[in-house]
Amino acid sequence: MNTIRYTDASFAKRLRELAAASSLFDPVIEQRTQAILDDVRTRGDAALLELTERFDGATLTADQLPATQAELVAASLKADDSLRAAMAEAGGNITAFARKSRRKDWQTRNSHGATVGEKFDPFQRVGIYIPGGTAPLVSTALMTVTLAKVAGCPEIVVCTPCGKDGSINPAILFAARAAGATEVYRVGGAQAIAAMAYGTATIKRVQKIFGPGNAYVVTAKRLVVGHVAIDLLPGPSELLVLADDTANPRFVAADMLAQAEHGTGHERVWLVTTAGKLLKSVAKEIARQPAKLARRDLIKQVLDRNGWLIQVKTLEKGVALTNQLAPEHCEVMTRKAGDVSRRIVTAGAIFLGSYSPTVLGDYVAGPSHTLPTGGAGASFAGLTIDQFQRRTSVVQYDRTSLRKALSAVRKFADIEGLSAHGKSAEIRST
Repeated sequence: MNTIRYTDASFAKRLRELAAASSLFDPVIEQRTQAILDDVRTRGDAALLELTERFDGATLTADQLPATQAELVAASLKADDSLRAAMAEAGGNITAFARKSRRKDWQTRNSHGATVGEKFDPFQRVGIYIPGGTAPLVSTALMTVTLAKVAGCPEIVVCTPCGKDGSINPAILFAARAAGATEVYRVGGAQAIAAMAYGTATIKRVQKIFGPGNAYVVTAKRLVVGHVAIDLLPGPSELLVLADDTANPRFVAADMLAQAEHGTGHERVWLVTTAGKLLKSVAKEIARQPAKLARRDLIKQVLDRNGWLIQVKTLEKGVALTNQLAPEHCEVMTRKAGDVSRRIVTAGAIFLGSYSPTVLGDYVAGPSHTLPTGGAGASFAGLTIDQFQRRTSVVQYDRTSLRKALSAVRKFADIEGLSAHGKSAEIRST
């Protein structure tokens, strides 16, 4: 872990460096990712198959890229009762939350008496990336596919990495199918993003891509914008705990370790606290607790690189630093946590009090765990159902309302020197 205290001579400088860093921009990763995107755009399925063999160790043919109906059924049959119960519990909360925030069509009258409004249609074909590898994120299938299903998207494409034998984790297959996926492909990494963005002979291009991923996946999403829409930039996991002297150091340490556990090396965790005693106690817990954790080596790698214990002078300065860092997850363990949270305006998700660990948001609370990382929270919100809906404005004038608008239209057309604009309205008014 790295420790910074407000009493350090280099405190301000180190905080500036910390706030300037982002997991979203790495020139080496960007160069490699662009090469993958270009390869898939140029060579399609052939590139996908070569890249899958290179990165996942699986030798496939093009007709093996889609998961078969038999595989999906087999995965469902393998799901035990406890998995089914957990998915039903989480899925119910996710569905209920999504339905509450779904956008609905509306209309009103403007000053001319014309009808104006908006309509919201589901994207017709969406692509969803579900991370696999060492941590197959079954929960991500629920946190993404469910929203697409509730929004009414008719074609829901899932891409997820396969193992060396070409198989897809059966729990991911079960979750994707149960949540509403209509197609599943065994392709991961930046090449999966490329396939969904550009299309290949096997994988038809989508309108919008959703879902979290590693640094290469997120970079790929950023680079294909314009060819396709994306949801946000949800990369390697982050957690910031904002705490005062009332926080329990065991809880704080456990939550930081949980987010570091993803283990790509690009995760970031911070404790920002006014309490020097808490900082020392958390450091001790972080040294003690990993002994019983299966992924302790990966956790250590993350904490050594991007784990920070920061003591600030006042809670107000802690809030300001939190807003600078724009963390994916922000836990507030302070007195009057709700009041403190109102001043935090860049976090992807906020968890209040000692009994709201981030893991509840990861799995079962209801809001999607697909959230902005790498400082993107200053500009992006987390994934919500309205991102699966395409907004269209609708305008309807009649002759009477058009005539009321004509004077203003003429003025704008005259100032802008666009006489045909004015004529297109005038021709209808006589």
